Amino acid sequence: MNTDTGRVLVPLARAAIGRELGHNLPAAADAAWLRAPGATFVTLTADDQLRGCIGTLEAHRPLGEDVTANAVAAAFRDPRFKPLHRDEFAAIAVEVSLLSAMEILSFEDEAGALAQLRPDIDGIVLQYGHHRSTFLPQVWEQLPDRAEFIAHLKYKAGLPPDFWSNELKLSRYTVSKWREADL
Repeated sequence: MNTDTGRVLVPLARAAIGRELGHNLPAAADAAWLRAPGATFVTLTADDQLRGCIGTLEAHRPLGEDVTANAVAAAFRDPRFKPLHRDEFAAIAVEVSLLSAMEILSFEDEAGALAQLRPDIDGIVLQYGHHRSTFLPQVWEQLPDRAEFIAHLKYKAGLPPDFWSNELKLSRYTVSKWREADL
């Protein structure tokens, strides 16, 4: 995927949000590659602060549908935020992250797990029983230390930051990402 991919996906995300608010924005949604399965996250920011972020970890629907659905969910159904208001629409910045396939990590202890993490490259999914959370690779910017990154990921999953179990599972993925401001 390249910059041209972002020039299609980012406007597609903005147009999906706009439609919900009564705006009719142009977006090319007819490329054949948009019908191939894809997993995306759509991140919205306002004044450099998170305003919504929803995504899909595994490709289970066409890429175009995934971006559209995640954009609408990030704007109106992220439980951390009130639904986006029409007055906010022009001020939000849209970022689309396209995820690679998951790679399951094998390790014997927490030190072994931490040693495998690649800061600024890996998005991580943490699973333990019904607890599950993920951080996109972009989160490394705020949490560059591996142990702190995983501690926050555990907390996000509803586990104590110092929790460890041999049944804890970690998977990693990478992303191609495009920000509106960069296109």
